[in-house]
Amino acid sequence: MTAKKATDNKTGASEERAGMATARTLTEALPYLKRYAGRTIAIKYGGHAMGDAALRKSFAKDVVLIKQLGANPVVIHGGGPQIADMLKRLAIKSSFVDGLRVTDADTVEVVEMVLAGSINKAIVSEINQAGGRAVGLSGKDGTLIIAEKLRRTVRDPDSQIERHLDLGFVGEPKQVNPAVLETILASDLIPVIAPIGVGEAGETYNINADTAAGAIAAALNATRFILLTDMPGVLNKQGELITNLSRAEAESLIQDGTISGGMIPKVETCLKSLDQGVEAAVIVDGRVGHALLLEIYTEHGVGTLISDQR
Repeated sequence: MTAKKATDNKTGASEERAGMATARTLTEALPYLKRYAGRTIAIKYGGHAMGDAALRKSFAKDVVLIKQLGANPVVIHGGGPQIADMLKRLAIKSSFVDGLRVTDADTVEVVEMVLAGSINKAIVSEINQAGGRAVGLSGKDGTLIIAEKLRRTVRDPDSQIERHLDLGFVGEPKQVNPAVLETILASDLIPVIAPIGVGEAGETYNINADTAAGAIAAALNATRFILLTDMPGVLNKQGELITNLSRAEAESLIQDGTISGGMIPKVETCLKSLDQGVEAAVIVDGRVGHALLLEIYTEHGVGTLISDQR
């Protein structure tokens, strides 16, 4: 056998193995293609996945493919680091209480400009460049998110007296009106939403992106609510990924301290979305390329699925 024929045979065998791997992948995905056809998948997009150029492109391609495969992705994004950078450039001081940015009148203008402006349009552009048709909006458009002022209290460790905190224009969803999104989803468009809400008097509110995403997922009766994070998911005390959790198990892990820190509000947001009609919520590592496709269209997924069933 000549060297050229040997090379050709090796190339042919390699291509055949690649073809078989593709066929197996498609076969595994088939039941999930049927399961999610016509269903809504709400995706909270943030963290490292937004900051890394390669992951941004991967995310955009995933969202486009999910739409082309018959499901209805809805993207709700954050933008904390970008807001912090703009406030610094404008010499506007900012402070935090329990992880929430205290937002005065000057700050909320910047928050809206960054979230509903540069970040939102950049995500829309990347999805469009990947072959999709995305449209950007905020919770103020079509009165999508009617918000109210977020109330928080803190207890003085010495006197044990509680006092109310004024976080300024930090809000939480009071009502989500899904009509505008339902109109968009009935077309081939992909909505990309900035977590800005409007008060009953027309005031602007900055809303935590996880909270806004959970409320939107519930209002749309989403089949899946997916939070992209900078963690593999919920970990046990040995640092191992827990792939499935029931509501009771999740609540127990919060009580015993296994779920702690910043993971607590994410899990609580997932549980609240279940209360409001979401079928299941998933905390996914957004640092993994094509994490969305792996979670939705493979048997084991890549994160922690939280549901009322096991």
